Amino acid sequence: MSLLGWGSEPAAPQCSRAGCREDARWNVNWRNPRIHGLERVKVWLACDEHRDYLEGYLAARDFPVVVTPLGEAVDIVPDSTGGAG
Repeated sequence: MSLLGWGSEPAAPQCSRAGCREDARWNVNWRNPRIHGLERVKVWLACDEHRDYLEGYLAARDFPVVVTPLGEAVDIVPDSTGGAG
């Protein structure tokens, strides 16, 4: 590790939004139903500021999304989440 901390791991999980370095507080659980079944769950991490942006980005592409607090896992992301979050 350098004195400036470059190349080191972040102390806490960080938001997945490009360019954001804030600590994550949410799991944005999603899947692409055209290529994955219900059991395939992908997870993006989100800070408070980018939670709605990341959820909306995926929902606009018709990807099922379930948002949960950081560290709260889901086993499946159903086709219709009925306004998760």
